[in-house]
Amino acid sequence: MTDIVVVFHSGYGHTQRIAQAVADGAEARLLQIDADGNLPADGWDLLAAADAIIMGSPTYMGGVSWQFKKFADASSKVWFVQGWKNKLFAGFTNSAAMNGDKGATLTYLWHLASQHGGLWVPIGTMPSNDKAARRDSINYVGGYGGLLTTSPTDASPAEIAKGDLETAIAFGEHVAEVARSHGRSPA
Repeated sequence: MTDIVVVFHSGYGHTQRIAQAVADGAEARLLQIDADGNLPADGWDLLAAADAIIMGSPTYMGGVSWQFKKFADASSKVWFVQGWKNKLFAGFTNSAAMNGDKGATLTYLWHLASQHGGLWVPIGTMPSNDKAARRDSINYVGGYGGLLTTSPTDASPAEIAKGDLETAIAFGEHVAEVARSHGRSPA
C-alpha cells in the first residue's frame, strides 16, 4: 500500500470537496492548510513519510491562495535538505470561471514539485471535448497536467459538478496506480 497525502487549502469549501474526492480515489490522507496558512502539528511529518504528495489550492487572482503560498515558502526548509527529492507529486485547482487562469496555478504547483526534485504525475485522463460532452462529463474542464475543476461563485460546495467529482476520484486513483507501479510503497 502506498502512503499518499493530499495537502490543500480551501477558502470556501469547494477545493476541500475536490480534495476529499481526490483522497477517496487515492485512498490518501487529507492534510488541510488552515486559514492562517499553517499545517497541523504532525503535518510536516506526514509529508516526509508520504510516497506521493498531491497538492491543491483554489485559483485566486491567477495563482495559489496566500495560505498555500505560505505553506510553499515554509517548505524551503525541506527543500534545503532535499527531503522530498524523488517523491511523486500531482496537483489540482478549482476556480469560479471555466478557465479562470487555472493553468497558472497548476504550473506553480508543478514548479514547486520540481524545486523539490519531485516527479510529476499528470491527470492521466483524456478530456471530454466532443459535441456529446456535457458539464457532467469526465475531465470536461480539459486538464492534462493536473486536475482542473470549476465552481461558479454562487454555487455551494454541494453543487460541484458530478463530472468534476468523478474526475477527481479518477485522478486520485491514477496517482495511486502510478505510485504502486513505481515501487513507491514502503518495503
